[in-house]
Amino acid sequence: MFTNEVITTFNDLEMLLYKYIMENREKVVYMRIRDLADEAHVSTSTIMRFCRKLNCEGFSEFKVKLKLLIDEKRPNPAIKSNEYVLAEFFERTQNKKFMAKIEEAASVIAKTKTIIFIGFGSSGTLAEYGSRYFSSVGKFSMYIKDWFVPIHTDLNSSITIALSVSGDSSFTLSHVQKLKEQGSKILSITNNEQSTMAKLSDINISYYVTEEWIGSMNVTTQIPVIFILEEIARKVYEINREGK
Repeated sequence: MFTNEVITTFNDLEMLLYKYIMENREKVVYMRIRDLADEAHVSTSTIMRFCRKLNCEGFSEFKVKLKLLIDEKRPNPAIKSNEYVLAEFFERTQNKKFMAKIEEAASVIAKTKTIIFIGFGSSGTLAEYGSRYFSSVGKFSMYIKDWFVPIHTDLNSSITIALSVSGDSSFTLSHVQKLKEQGSKILSITNNEQSTMAKLSDINISYYVTEEWIGSMNVTTQIPVIFILEEIARKVYEINREGK
């Protein structure tokens, strides 16, 4: 319900209301609109506008959706141990086809001048890590953290490494398209080669581990992504060292 796209549309009063609701959600589902307005120090019209932005016809519908959101987050499902996940990953990917993809990516990266990393959420954290790791082995890399940075330059001598578990993140996809239009090659690392991002890419490396969720949060392990990034970086280093 509270997606990033919706939250970015909130004005100051609506953001104040949002913060109050998040801190008092168990209480809010039983409140009248006037009570919430008084407690959050906003008007009832602000609350109604807030509800409409969440595709709710009124405050009553909003409370129903909020209650469902609370109930969704209550269960504590078991998640797999990293030992199991790693065994699953290596069983599926340690083969000639997978390693050929790693070699192909390293070969292309070795010939480029600049590496651009992009990712959102936990993938963004790993994109920043990847940028530092590649820079450490002698390949100039940068991580785009500002999603509103303008992209108007010739990027023909660059490669973009896009990270996304689902491969369908709207934020990352929009940047992939912009960078591709400016001439950057695209290497995507996703969990599924049938994703939109994988299909947009010049090279895709997919790691295929079982996706895991706690409520609306994707907690799929990112260990395979770290392995892939470091393995490519090491091979790029070896290619450049042998070339010198």
